[in-house]
Amino acid sequence: MENAVIGELDYDRAKEIKQFDSSKLGVKGLVDSGLTSIPRFFIHPPESLPDLRHHTKPDIPIPTIDLADLHTHRRSSIVDQISRACRTFGFFQITNHGIPSVILDRTIAAIRDFHEQPTEVKARFYRREMGTGVSYFSNLDLYSSKAASWRDTLQMRLGPIPPVPEAVPEICREDVVEWDREIKRLGEVLMELASEGLGLNSKRLREMTCLEGRAMVGNYYPYCPQPDLTVGLTSHSDPGVLTVLLQDHMGGLQVKYGEGWVDVKPVPGALVINVGDFLQSNGLVHFQIISNGEYQSVAHRVLANSSREPRVAIAVFFNSSRREDSYGPLPELVSPEKPALYRQFTLSEFMQRFFQKGLDGKALLNHFEL
Repeated sequence: MENAVIGELDYDRAKEIKQFDSSKLGVKGLVDSGLTSIPRFFIHPPESLPDLRHHTKPDIPIPTIDLADLHTHRRSSIVDQISRACRTFGFFQITNHGIPSVILDRTIAAIRDFHEQPTEVKARFYRREMGTGVSYFSNLDLYSSKAASWRDTLQMRLGPIPPVPEAVPEICREDVVEWDREIKRLGEVLMELASEGLGLNSKRLREMTCLEGRAMVGNYYPYCPQPDLTVGLTSHSDPGVLTVLLQDHMGGLQVKYGEGWVDVKPVPGALVINVGDFLQSNGLVHFQIISNGEYQSVAHRVLANSSREPRVAIAVFFNSSRREDSYGPLPELVSPEKPALYRQFTLSEFMQRFFQKGLDGKALLNHFEL
């Protein structure tokens, strides 16, 4: 007992975090160093860790929606499926979305290749600010979270003003440009379908510049020697309108459903779509907010990777590009019977609150409730 107390007194968490951050190794570098136990600041309290024995509800799969007949008489059926998925799950997968599988594979490979470069090559991109539009880091909330998560991230601002080509790592430069082109086209389709699912004009979200503000994160989850003590990504909801996620075959993403967690099992060639907080409410930025609660932004998380094979997932977040406009529930979705659930705010205020809060669940939405 006495030794344990001495250990507590000797442990300088802030110092360890600073040393890790300054090393620019990321968790990939820790794994490459041969460590067999994770640093203490990555260990999460037991109550916040996934119960790997009882975490799924296998009889409730995340909906998979086929877009093959989108431009036929079946469009209304597809809109209904998406609307239902947004209202109940907040998550769905899409197939036959028009992006060739070869581009999906190339994009995954490009992000993996970046992360698997030598530390000294990646280090020149290691930073926590986004002044250049490109940054590589481990844990955006490293200094504010209660415990760190086992992943590294390459983050890029894609729009409205993309980074200059020279700022993007050469190893993935062409593939990122190609991915952005494809994802912007798909985003336009998804915004139309989501708008129609709310009974709005198909161009409503596009008019709000919800296609223009795009950011990409390429997350890399290397092998974790103690996956039962940490997570790949803590439970959170996304601070935007819609998120498009390209995940590899490894799995690990889970969505909150009721009191349990459902695995989002990889479907070959599919993309995962989820509702952001902005769309859930009656606001303009968060899909949950602008839909006045009609669409649901749902908590999700990623398990730590217990496999020797690394996991790669690439998310593109769509948001409005007008950061100082006032946002809130769309007027078309507010009535005496369904009053506004959220107050007005600016996108700058919303994003500032998100980063202050950290990735710890739904407290962000609660802050903007009326």
